[in-house]
Amino acid sequence: MTGPSAKLQVVIAGGGTAGWMTAAALSGTLGAAIDLTLVESDAIGTIGVGESTIPPIVLFNRLIGINEAEFMRATQATFKLGIKFENWKDVGSSYFHSFGTTGKDHWSAGFQHFWLHGLTRGHDQAYDDYCLELKAALAGKFAHLPDDRMNYAYQLDSALYAAFLRKRAEKDGTKRIEGRIAAVELDGASGDIAALALDGDRRVEGDLFIDCTGFRALLIEGALHAGFDDWTHYLPCDSAIAVQTASVAPPIPYTRAIAHDAGWQWRIPLQHRQGNGIVYCSRYLGKGQALDRLLASVEGEVLTEPNVIGYRTGARRKQWHRNCVAVGLSGGFMEPLESTSIHLIQRAVLRLIRMLPSGPVSDRDIAEFNDQQFADMEQIRDFLILHYKVTDRRDSPFWRQCAAMPVPPSLEQKIELFRETGRVFRKNEELFVENSWVQVMMGQGITPQRYHPIAAKLLPEELESFLAMLRDGVTRTVANLPAHDAYIAQYCAAGEPQNA
Repeated sequence: MTGPSAKLQVVIAGGGTAGWMTAAALSGTLGAAIDLTLVESDAIGTIGVGESTIPPIVLFNRLIGINEAEFMRATQATFKLGIKFENWKDVGSSYFHSFGTTGKDHWSAGFQHFWLHGLTRGHDQAYDDYCLELKAALAGKFAHLPDDRMNYAYQLDSALYAAFLRKRAEKDGTKRIEGRIAAVELDGASGDIAALALDGDRRVEGDLFIDCTGFRALLIEGALHAGFDDWTHYLPCDSAIAVQTASVAPPIPYTRAIAHDAGWQWRIPLQHRQGNGIVYCSRYLGKGQALDRLLASVEGEVLTEPNVIGYRTGARRKQWHRNCVAVGLSGGFMEPLESTSIHLIQRAVLRLIRMLPSGPVSDRDIAEFNDQQFADMEQIRDFLILHYKVTDRRDSPFWRQCAAMPVPPSLEQKIELFRETGRVFRKNEELFVENSWVQVMMGQGITPQRYHPIAAKLLPEELESFLAMLRDGVTRTVANLPAHDAYIAQYCAAGEPQNA
């Protein structure tokens, strides 16, 4: 930036979902106020398996002016109401983590306290019966409801999503340069990034650089050495294999996460195909064994070559370092168990927009960005660890390792607080709300020992009426919903998929 009135020169290194989400949000929000360039190479593939999302993506799309039906047609998307976890508490068991609220909270205590009190009064209805999104998902139903009463996300083709966002970003002024990054040039005086050197003796200069180069982290780590916190001692899975198959049944409005003796598998139904994958710890399962297991379990014709991915779970110590911001996999990786990869991209981009400098970069902004971004990743990390740690499974060395491993004090506090009192406290706008923690902790086998005294204030007949009213409301609403595939057919049915 050469003067107070000059435009901020922003350079995005890398495309894919991270690069084009960043470009679409920046160009759609700021437009001509910045000079935005994205550098990517068609010769470099992307991970491209972030197909399952969580509800904040609905807000992200709205913020940048995306028409939902148009977006869903373009990305072959289906609706998602949550995740069904199979074989996690134990082999043969299952539970559902939904995106909705369960029952009705009191200001002093969550609904789980009233439900727990009901158990002492002889009520035997499942906690699940009080959640609209959960019951709709298992019934295979969906519709938009007035006042946004149905919380949902999407199951989508991430490559098509990147292509969709690219069109919007370029329309809003983003300049795309095709090329491979040969080197990252640093300013000798400041230590900041001065330019990207591309093949063919080309240079792209900028004021602010956004690293969307994936696991390679060419800028934030390769050039600036921001450091990395490795969390594989908490989350030991380090490998994944993804493959796409033809659909053999109408798409269901949820993702399946199916645990096995060394990790888990996913199934994600889109309009035109199904995404499948296996996540595993290479210490306990070899690549060949994992691939055989995956291919033996898929349904429908295999459409793609298996995509083998090695990774380390962890976070970049500095997500914003000097004049470089890491977005997406360059900033760290949380395994896809709770579909948070695209959310972390979104979170970083929107946070960056709020803190975008109008002049020199502020060290205070950098420090605040890093604190908030790292806190997001630690909180997600804890939620993921919960699935592995709190389980009755001891049937394999992998699960025995998970059961025996120490966990962060922050997670231990949450688990034991809930076990003893039924309480969950959400801190600093953390992603997963109280109901998410309750569903997963009870699904994994924790039944609280006590409940809040406010629940006992209801007379038996009042409690009976309260619980029945909530159950009946869920049952009536679900009965009147259309089938998920029928709703998609009339709202956002896509034609044959286009090449991304």
